[in-house]
Amino acid sequence: MSLKARISDDMKTAMKAKEAAKLAAIRLLLAAIKQKEVDERVELDDAAVAAVIEKLVKQRKDSVTQYEAANRQDLADAEKAEIAILAAYLPEKMSSEEVAAAVAAAVAQTGAKGPADMGKLMGVLKPQLAGKADMAEVSKLVKAALAG
Repeated sequence: MSLKARISDDMKTAMKAKEAAKLAAIRLLLAAIKQKEVDERVELDDAAVAAVIEKLVKQRKDSVTQYEAANRQDLADAEKAEIAILAAYLPEKMSSEEVAAAVAAAVAQTGAKGPADMGKLMGVLKPQLAGKADMAEVSKLVKAALAG
């Protein structure tokens, strides 16, 4: 079953169970997926759906930071609940050792030697690690590998 189909099934389940918060988060997710499909005129695959979910989770994390800075814990808690619902659809994250191994393998594969090769290296790593690892962390590891 595709990720999009699973999300749709979960929406129906949330409707039947009258879980308002979960239903709202899933509807928001499906709307974002549909918007991306309409904008790009394509049917999104699981990797693209995961990218949409990651974007929504990142937005929620930014909102939590803003709400906590403004002493609005009630709104921050609501955003955290949405993050938990959305994160359930993301693939399992890779450990830092697995990410470091993937970076080392990509360096060996591409023959990257210096900072000028970072774009080429990230181009190889992004499709492999998207959704499975924090790309900011991957970028730091790539910079460290190319600097040394």
